[in-house]
Amino acid sequence: MLKLPNAHQARIERAKVLDYLLSTSHPDGRSKAAFFSRFGFEAGQWQSFAAALRDHGANNEVVEMVVSDYGTRYSVDGMIETPDGRNPDVRTVWIIDTADSEPRLVTAYPLRREYARRT
Repeated sequence: MLKLPNAHQARIERAKVLDYLLSTSHPDGRSKAAFFSRFGFEAGQWQSFAAALRDHGANNEVVEMVVSDYGTRYSVDGMIETPDGRNPDVRTVWIIDTADSEPRLVTAYPLRREYARRT
């Protein structure tokens, strides 16, 4: 079982959360914002969402690893702890740049589309 390397050092940029994952106006992020907000994540408390994403990356299994000239990308699948306690399955994607050792969040999204539509 592979875990995200150096997960305790994972970086999650404020802009990634507020301007993408929780943004209702971002063309690619708005569906993610709708999903995550249904479980109680809010822009006003973005740090708690960032902490949940970091914990997700640290506590779940890497299901895919892709090496490129830019670095290594890791996909992590599993349950994320949410404010409302329903804890859906999501995928977080991280990259460790070639010249770095810290994982950086790329994206997060519902793992099972059918679950996302039911909730």
